[in-house]
Order: sequence, then C-alpha cells, then structure tokens
Amino acid sequence: MAQSAAPVTGAPAIVPISAKALAPWAVFVGILALVLLYFVGAEQGATALISGEGVHEWVHDGRHLLGFPCH
Repeated sequence: MAQSAAPVTGAPAIVPISAKALAPWAVFVGILALVLLYFVGAEQGATALISGEGVHEWVHDGRHLLGFPCH
C-alpha cells in the first residue's frame, strides 16, 4: 500500500487576477458594504426608508458593536 491513488505533483500554480476582472466585484462589495452600513448606522428617525422599528430592532446589537449610539 505504498502507492497512492492520485499522482503527487508540485505546488499549485498561482494565477494572477487582473484589476479589470476584479473591479466589478470590488464595486459590488463596496455598494453592499455601504447599504449594510446605512441599515446598521442610519436606518431610524428622519432618514428611515422603512417605517417602524423593525429594522432598528434587528440591527440593534450591531449598532452598539460598531459604536453607533441609538438611545
């Protein structure tokens, strides 16, 4: 049983990723982060997009974790 089923090769090749291929993902992640930051940090009061306290209650602990005052 000294033989393995799969042949052992060298280290896997590292494929560089171009900035052009990475840019759409970076924009997507940036927009997603801004939307998340809005809902955690500013979704209450006069700037609220959704009426009621539902969103505020869901992200309440996250607000305190990130240092946003809310009461």
